[in-house]
Amino acid sequence: MRLSTKGRYAVMALVDLANMGADRPVALADIARRQEISLSYLEQLFAKLRKGGAVRSVRGPGGGYMLARPADQLRISDIVVAVDEPIRATRCTPTSPEGCMNNKTRCITHHLWEGLSLQIFEYLSSVTVADVLSGNIAGMDNSPEALEERRAAAE
Repeated sequence: MRLSTKGRYAVMALVDLANMGADRPVALADIARRQEISLSYLEQLFAKLRKGGAVRSVRGPGGGYMLARPADQLRISDIVVAVDEPIRATRCTPTSPEGCMNNKTRCITHHLWEGLSLQIFEYLSSVTVADVLSGNIAGMDNSPEALEERRAAAE
């Protein structure tokens, strides 16, 4: 199970956005340059993020994007879901009564992978953009030096 570039890049871009523009719009070109993501790809992602309520756009000179809500209220799962990234480890179609086997039954390990999918979603739902910015994530080095190093790397 791994997150595709769509989900990873959307999270990277919104953490960058929160880091650089809490009080002012940020141009996508700036995010693209800092995070080394194609501008056209970011434009596609931000259209979905805007539709999903994660960001809002500001038109005109000095325009760009801003978070639609405070960083401490924007969960990582909100971002991943907004860009239509499935958070699942099963081969089965979600909510379908049919399984992934040729005879339409569920595989013998279905419940294992379904449980993993739930754990991943719960974890991503427990982490906000603000948590990522502050380094307040389980298992991470949250020393002042490590936090400063992550901030410098984001610029």
